[in-house]
Amino acid sequence: MTDIAVIGAGMAGLVCAQQLSQAGYSVLVVDKSRGLGGRLATRRLHGTSADHGACYLKPKGELFRRFVEILRSRHILEVWTEEVYELTAGAPLSEPKNRSPRYVAPGGMSAIAKSLAPGLEILLNQRVIAITPTPEKSWRITLESSNEELTAKAIVVAIPAPQAVMLLESLGEGVLDTAFLDNLRSVEFYPSISAIAGYPLTSESLPQWKALTFVDDADLAWIGLDSSKRPNPQQPHFVVQSSADFAQRHLESQDLEPAGKLMLQRAAESLSLPWLNTPEWMQVHRWRYAFPSRPWHEAFLSTETPLPLVCCGDWCGGNLAEGAMLSGLAAADEINHQLRHQPLDNVNFFNVFV
Repeated sequence: MTDIAVIGAGMAGLVCAQQLSQAGYSVLVVDKSRGLGGRLATRRLHGTSADHGACYLKPKGELFRRFVEILRSRHILEVWTEEVYELTAGAPLSEPKNRSPRYVAPGGMSAIAKSLAPGLEILLNQRVIAITPTPEKSWRITLESSNEELTAKAIVVAIPAPQAVMLLESLGEGVLDTAFLDNLRSVEFYPSISAIAGYPLTSESLPQWKALTFVDDADLAWIGLDSSKRPNPQQPHFVVQSSADFAQRHLESQDLEPAGKLMLQRAAESLSLPWLNTPEWMQVHRWRYAFPSRPWHEAFLSTETPLPLVCCGDWCGGNLAEGAMLSGLAAADEINHQLRHQPLDNVNFFNVFV
């Protein structure tokens, strides 16, 4: 039996697991994906890397700034740009009004998640299909692929709230209180579709910007010259992110390539860069739970059950990567409060980087 099982190896889950591990608990992280990071996602393709999830970090609070500075000192993060341009339909390209550093990982944003993993026991490619209480007053966790069962004294569910609902609601009100399930169901997300497109070295001159936001565009939300993040890029490549409305219209498509082509066509037209419409290669990815549209207003969501179970993620507060980190720390504090009351503060979390 492990002390705490953390379901989800994104930012919130890994931060929570590290904090608890540093405090002396035995912790097991389980994730259905083959890699770490959740939406801190990097795809390896065509001899390069592309960030098709989180584009960059823009720290606001002191704790997250400290985290970013530590990763900078370890050469995991660097400043990519201080300028994100804006384009409103029918208006000229707008110069950035507020300049502030945007940080990226030259090796891919998933490197941030990998920096949080040292010392943790992590099971990847393992989908949790059931959680049930045991007579011994612990949680039983059933995995899909092997039908293996794990046991833990406490559980942290660090996945998007709608996925947490699908996993937990079968426990019913006999185990979980009604208010907890209602609050979990209240959280909603915007979807997104990301298109990664590579172009020949002979492409016409690249734009002056590295990142651009589309304002009130029916189809597009953002475009970035992702190759400018990479050391010695072999060819230019862009990442284009759709609007929520566009993603909703195409979310259930079995083949996303037509949606990706349409996104590139719209970008080519809006930016007057016709060559954007003719990439050498393209890959498309759907994010069903991309951005919290109706977040939970607190840093975590906890049950009233005798067995500790806490949910966390970027949907707790809704501030993306920074919110996920703060939520993971808050969830660790709550689990610790319900278990052994180990000495626990944010200094513990940074010990992993020493």
